[in-house]
Amino acid sequence: MNTFVNLKNGLKIPKLGMGMWSIGDNQQNKNEECMAICKGIESGMTLIDTAEMYGNGKSESVVGEAIKNFRRDELFLISKVLPQNAEKNRIKKSLEASLRRLQTDYLDSYLYHWIGHVPFEEVIEGMENLVKDGLIRSWGVSNFDTLELKTFIETCGGKNCVLNQVLYHVGSRGIEYDLLPYMEKNNVIPMSYCPLAQGGRLCSKLLSNETLMEIAHNHNISVMQVLLAFVLRYEHMIAIPKSSSVKHTMENAAVCTITLSSDEISAIDCEFPAPKHKVPLDLQ
Repeated sequence: MNTFVNLKNGLKIPKLGMGMWSIGDNQQNKNEECMAICKGIESGMTLIDTAEMYGNGKSESVVGEAIKNFRRDELFLISKVLPQNAEKNRIKKSLEASLRRLQTDYLDSYLYHWIGHVPFEEVIEGMENLVKDGLIRSWGVSNFDTLELKTFIETCGGKNCVLNQVLYHVGSRGIEYDLLPYMEKNNVIPMSYCPLAQGGRLCSKLLSNETLMEIAHNHNISVMQVLLAFVLRYEHMIAIPKSSSVKHTMENAAVCTITLSSDEISAIDCEFPAPKHKVPLDLQ
């Protein structure tokens, strides 16, 4: 498996990283969370994704504490701006607050968290200004479906969007119908959040599925690792499973050495087929 994906602006981004949703919510877990992040980085998962929304900035603060002893140029840091903070006169202030919490002076990518009331032209102008100011190296979006992404990209400056972070896992494959093909055509890289279906409706069914259990047994891995390997089968797919414990973080990191066979992928396709028609973008 290739370990990096090339963005269209020339940056290289790790194919497998760590998601920070709910990290920092409980102060008692801070030491374990910091240790998990450190172990993940040491294992090659140098991509860290967080957001100002996560714990009202507490997630960013935990990340900042965890990464302070690592070389900044060896990390790929992503955060996300809330829709209400994406106005031209607010986005820089919002980013600077994130940078303070992360204890860094720039982000490798900054994402518009979801579509709000701010016109796309204004969001794009704000992002481009942050690039010019040297505060971010790239920018993208999150939770954009095909029509919204098309409109966004066709807006002046929108072609500089490099990422679209969306929910994607074995039990939620709707983006394969038209969103992934459109993104590939326009060189926008997909980033899967919740690739292990954490908290999703199908999570328990996935973990007890006989086909997935048999594949896991054949590779001497867990079903969770099979789920992650399935998402990463796409050459240009990035995945950011949540990493809150050292054990789970190390299990995620080990997936970089796992390749599912074509027969195994076909078996999963039979159990959890991609839709043959357009479905709404899944958010859980």
